[in-house]
Amino acid sequence: MPSLNEIEIRKNLRFNVIVNLLDGGFFGLAVGFSSFSAFIPIFINRLTDSAILIGLIPSLHSVGWQFPQLFTAGWTARLRRFKPTVLWLTIQERIPFLGLALVAWFLPAIGKQNALILAFILLAWQGLGGGLTANPWTSMISKIIPGEYRGTFFGFQSAAANGFISLGSVLAGIILSTVSDRYDFSLLFLITGLVLAVSMIFLGMTREPEDITKTIPVKKHPFWKGTRTILKRDKNFRWFITGRILSQFSTMGFSFYIIYAINHLGMNDLTAGIFSATATGIAILANPMMGWAGDRRGHKKLQLMGILAAALGSFLAWFAPSLQWFYLIMALTGIGTVALWTIPLTLVVKFGKESERPIYIGLSNTLIAPAAIAAPLLGGWLADFTSYPIMFLTSAIFGIITFCIFLFFFIEPVESNQKY
Repeated sequence: MPSLNEIEIRKNLRFNVIVNLLDGGFFGLAVGFSSFSAFIPIFINRLTDSAILIGLIPSLHSVGWQFPQLFTAGWTARLRRFKPTVLWLTIQERIPFLGLALVAWFLPAIGKQNALILAFILLAWQGLGGGLTANPWTSMISKIIPGEYRGTFFGFQSAAANGFISLGSVLAGIILSTVSDRYDFSLLFLITGLVLAVSMIFLGMTREPEDITKTIPVKKHPFWKGTRTILKRDKNFRWFITGRILSQFSTMGFSFYIIYAINHLGMNDLTAGIFSATATGIAILANPMMGWAGDRRGHKKLQLMGILAAALGSFLAWFAPSLQWFYLIMALTGIGTVALWTIPLTLVVKFGKESERPIYIGLSNTLIAPAAIAAPLLGGWLADFTSYPIMFLTSAIFGIITFCIFLFFFIEPVESNQKY
């Protein structure tokens, strides 16, 4: 017999799906105006020509998102309602864009070096805010969306986000090509901050029941006790982590495609927006289809397909003779992003008991944080001291290794119904 919590969750399921799709859509629109793979690198490229520093941009975002999650797992697991914590913490990933708008506005007065330092501080703050939010947000979504619909929901939410990212990217490209360099990025970052505020309104409308039956120990266990136990007993999870670590290096070329096309193939800012929209446009189609297919046929198969797409994109970038090749490359990037971002969200919540879920979520992100920061830096170093094509080829090789790990060693887990 379903519990009162389960009855209320299913009663509010349609409403929660709608408001969280709108949250994801408007969050995506904001990201489209300030893409970490396109427009923020272009802004930083105005301040420095160092490929290593440009490569640091996605690593700051990734590490900020991943590293704190294990350290928030303990108190996240003790929450009866996740939404209040999510709303408080998500402010920290939204405010920094208003700071970036101020940096861009006062750039002539503060100079490029100071602007560069401030920009990286704000990007680190933004990434950390996302990471602090991630575990309670994932736990909340896993609570209010039943398991049989979860992959489909993540797919459609990512599709909504990517759809609006495409729109934002095209509009951002138009702004960069028509507005004076003196004001263009100030406007982009300001729009980003305002749209993120709209996104947060919809997030705040989520209906999450309080889990009054949840058993919360009077005394918390030592922080590392649960993590050591999980890593020791769960061999399949260790292979999952290994594959995710290697996947960071298989995607290290993603954030350099547009910079390479601008600096070496003569791409303009408007075309940069179109290229960014191509990747997200493909992801719009791929996310719901892969999420729906994964719920019915298994998410591992779709993940393998996406990893191959990412590796093929990097391989094509290695020898691409003209700008036109990058339409296909960006399309493959869109599919690869789904496999290496959306699908792991669905897979990780299948491991272990419900009470262990925050620890699994935290481990699956925190343990790959060092690779997330090392991979783009390695990519930047290879680009600076060898060449961009060599870096793209290295990324493709890591993609093939990642594919083999998931194909031969990882088994898709079956979600446990045991709570404690």
